[in-house]
Amino acid sequence: MMTGSVREDDFASSGSAEMSPEQRVPEWGGDQLADPAGAPGLDGDLLGIDPTELTDEDLIREMHSLHRTRLDTLRHAADSALANHLRRTAELETEYLARHPGREVDPSRLRDA
Repeated sequence: MMTGSVREDDFASSGSAEMSPEQRVPEWGGDQLADPAGAPGLDGDLLGIDPTELTDEDLIREMHSLHRTRLDTLRHAADSALANHLRRTAELETEYLARHPGREVDPSRLRDA
C-alpha cells in the first residue's frame, strides 16, 4: 500500500506550476529527438518509419498501437521511453491531420459553447 508520494524529481506535484509530460521528462529537449542522428545511442530504425512513408492503413495501425500502450508507458516506462512515445505519437498524429484536414467530426462529440 502506498501512503505517500514516491516522486524523486524536483517538479511540483500540484499548484500553479503544472508541467506537461514533455516538460517533466528530462530527455525531452526536442532537439535530440527531432534529429534522430543527433540522439546519442539511438538507431534510426528504433525511432520508426517516417510517417509520410506509411500507407493510411499502416498509419492507423501505428496510432492504435501507441494509444493502446499509452497508459502503461506513462505509468511504468523509463523517461527515455516516455519521451520517445510522446515524440512518435506527435509525429503520427500530425501526419494523420495533414492527410485528413477535413476529417469528419462526430456531432455527438461536440459541446455547446
